[in-house]
Amino acid sequence: MVARHNKAVSHSKPQSLRSRAAQSRAANLDRLIHEPIRLGIVSALAVNDTMSFNELKELLKTTDGNLSVHARKLEEAQYVGCEKYFEGRLPKTEYRLTSAGRKAL
Repeated sequence: MVARHNKAVSHSKPQSLRSRAAQSRAANLDRLIHEPIRLGIVSALAVNDTMSFNELKELLKTTDGNLSVHARKLEEAQYVGCEKYFEGRLPKTEYRLTSAGRKAL
């Protein structure tokens, strides 16, 4: 009679190697653009030439203040362009994705 060893063989990497690989990928992400609201802004602008402030606010289901802060950070990083103008007496704000923003995606 032959004794059988029921030893589980794992072909996966040790946990520490997987952790290091994940950390390396995370380090390559641009933290500025990969925050949820900001990623939503650039993603929406990637498929639309321009979007108004109100369109983005409705799409992302966020507040005026929250959208304004995140859009300004993207604008300062030159990922998003912003044009402000009046339509009659109503102020309008439109955003577009810049080439730098497209590359950062």
